[in-house]
Amino acid sequence: MRRTISFLLSWALAALLFAPAVVADPVIATPASEQQQLAPELELFRPFLGIVWQADMGTQNGKKQVDRAFWQRALNGQAIKTIHSINDGAYGGETMIFWDKKKKSLAYYYFTTAGFYTHGTMSFDAKTQVLTAEEQVENNANGITVVRSKSVLKTDSLAVNSEYLQHGKWTAGHTAVYHPTKDGQVRFQ
Repeated sequence: MRRTISFLLSWALAALLFAPAVVADPVIATPASEQQQLAPELELFRPFLGIVWQADMGTQNGKKQVDRAFWQRALNGQAIKTIHSINDGAYGGETMIFWDKKKKSLAYYYFTTAGFYTHGTMSFDAKTQVLTAEEQVENNANGITVVRSKSVLKTDSLAVNSEYLQHGKWTAGHTAVYHPTKDGQVRFQ
């Protein structure tokens, strides 16, 4: 359970970056083209849009855990929406990433099928291609209140590493590497 919660919370960053949409819907699955506008602060995500990303999360209770995520342009280019699903909807979430003018930072909200949500900010280092995020966790039944994560963005992979604050102590979260897949779809039960 602890590994699942760790994964789920640290997924907020990955989901923000790589969350999938149900590919069966042509409106949702349309990749962002060169002609579609994005807010300048969101341009770093353009190479990841319109792609289903998949990670093997190992096993839990003897069952293989597969996470699929899809990223897309949203709100006329003022946001990036990600949707992700573990094991075809056993768990999933949706994220909206946007530029917060007041904070002068990338910001996001992540809503989950488990009933909790997170909100936070992130920064991107173009030299190292590392996206660093910190989010506040609301309504988590396991006492997790903060998640910090780092993601390395490459054109062929998205590597995520996280940690979370639970009952006042920092604990290692999960590590996952996502790759593009043509076979996967994001599904919910």
